[in-house]
Amino acid sequence: MAAKSRYNVAIVGATGAVGEKMLQMLEHVEFPIDELRPLASRRSVGNTIIYKGAEIPIREAKPDAFDNIDIALFSAGGSVSKQLAQEAVDRGAVVIDNTSAFRMYEDVPLIVPEVNKEDIKNHKGIIANPNCSTIQMVAALEPIKQKYGLNRIIVSTYQSVSGAGNDAVEELKSQTQAMLDGETVFSEVLPVKSEKKHFPIAFNALPQIDTFEDNHYTFEEMKMINETKKIMHNSELKVSATCVRLPFFYSHAESIYIEVDQDFVTVPQIQGVLKDAPGVVLEDDIVNQGYPTPLSAEGKTDIFVGRVRKDLDYERGFHLWVVSDNLLKGAAWNSVQIAQALIEYDSEE
Repeated sequence: MAAKSRYNVAIVGATGAVGEKMLQMLEHVEFPIDELRPLASRRSVGNTIIYKGAEIPIREAKPDAFDNIDIALFSAGGSVSKQLAQEAVDRGAVVIDNTSAFRMYEDVPLIVPEVNKEDIKNHKGIIANPNCSTIQMVAALEPIKQKYGLNRIIVSTYQSVSGAGNDAVEELKSQTQAMLDGETVFSEVLPVKSEKKHFPIAFNALPQIDTFEDNHYTFEEMKMINETKKIMHNSELKVSATCVRLPFFYSHAESIYIEVDQDFVTVPQIQGVLKDAPGVVLEDDIVNQGYPTPLSAEGKTDIFVGRVRKDLDYERGFHLWVVSDNLLKGAAWNSVQIAQALIEYDSEE
């Protein structure tokens, strides 16, 4: 992509939860946009989005919609990305894809700018945005790895319903109200166009996000495992994950256990590394109940870390609590950061 003073930018999935946040983030950082082209499914054509106070019509996401586009931000589902991403690249755009469609392709960089920004230079037209839970975890752990080494990660996630889209947010609202009104929400509701069980989320905890794999891990859990190894450039890193959906609207929380390579590392040393880490905010004051929560992280672009403590049985083991807004740093903001880094590198060449 040739360096320019201003760029033509397309957003695929502009009407979705992440697409809306992408628009907000582009406006927030005053991204150098010449033309903004919001794209969505045919049913959204005729509607508009508001960007910097101006109404912009939504166009249908199809191949010719990428003519003269420099950067295309995709967040409309993996099937759409597989169908249209290469079409955009063939027309001269660089695609930043927020789905799982290309993340594990060898020739597609998987980027968290605070961790592996340099990998952007190796793109061949498509750059992948990692899973939301992976992003906040690796950004918090990379500075620890750089200072003290890292050989094991065991993570349990507590993920908000917005990670499943706007429909899931509305489902939580309606189920909560129904149960507060004394109505029965059946334990095995079959959703439209599906024969799979669909347990209620209100007042519940669901230890399944996405489908189960043959190894009994879910696809979400395997995404975290495989993406972490790729981003951190360590195929031998031991990673295990359990991903759980909980009934709150925004932000994901994670309980993370790590094992470092060095002996005699202290909690204050880990805290010191985190305090200076880019994009990370340390909130760890147990005397005053100072620690991050999903509510406190909502609407913020940083990653928040608290409850840093040493394992009681293993000298090199540590526990951390990590929280971030899944629609921002976990998706839209990370994508915009990638776009910023992309044009930064292009201007250097």
